[in-house]
Amino acid sequence: MWCWMNGEFMRAEDLKISPFDHGFLYGAGFFETFRTYGGNVLLFEEHMERLHTALEEYRIAMPYTNDEIQAVVRALDEKSGNADGYFRLNVSAGIHDIGLAPSLYATPNVILFRKELPPVVRGAEKKAIWLETPRNRPESAVRHKSHNFLNNVRGRLELPSLKDMEGLFLTNEGFVAEGVTSNIFWVKDGELFTPAIEMGILPGTTRAFIMELARSAGIVVNEGCYGKEQVEFADEVFVTNAVQELVPLSAIRDILLPGASGVYYQQLHELYRQAIEDMKEGDS
Repeated sequence: MWCWMNGEFMRAEDLKISPFDHGFLYGAGFFETFRTYGGNVLLFEEHMERLHTALEEYRIAMPYTNDEIQAVVRALDEKSGNADGYFRLNVSAGIHDIGLAPSLYATPNVILFRKELPPVVRGAEKKAIWLETPRNRPESAVRHKSHNFLNNVRGRLELPSLKDMEGLFLTNEGFVAEGVTSNIFWVKDGELFTPAIEMGILPGTTRAFIMELARSAGIVVNEGCYGKEQVEFADEVFVTNAVQELVPLSAIRDILLPGASGVYYQQLHELYRQAIEDMKEGDS
């Protein structure tokens, strides 16, 4: 697997990072995951804006521009036979002594991992369960995609596989939050619903784009505080992330849902697919 670290291309087995990196010692680091389509990343600027927001709050420098990172993404695809790939851009605080002495992190470790895309068919359904692990509260006012991922790891351990299932978090108060690796949407009486950012969820780039697409199609979008019964009695439910796009749910526990046959799921996924095609045409 080809990767890139601090300006150099290298094989995955050659990557090395110090145990004194504060990303390892204290979880001081952030990441973004995305995939390419014909060498391009949908919502790339939005991914980078979210990353920069986190880095600025925790005073971690980012020595590379968005254009430089995008060029590396394309180069990694080229080194991998010009195939589209799954990417993780990781910015870790860098090497410092043990202890919370630094007031800023000026020399981070920046790694771009690339691996083959999993063989997922667009429109493939998943089933879901409610997790016993509650969604924890974020360390900041808004949840960042940080190295502090243990809550997600704990939730994933409740699932036999993430390939065919998604685990859905509730807050400590019992309100719907998000999936282990996704944001959640549902449709009721022709309106789209999703938990508000105030529920402590990750402000997903795909989440925001789906809401934008829905509004442009004349669909009423609601963000708020909801109980799990409102999801279980929905007409359609789907989850979203940047790699798997929109994933329809065919069941939550033993409650059956329309899955990929959902009318609003199909409409919104087609709009998402068209945005991908428009991006490709704009780059040609």
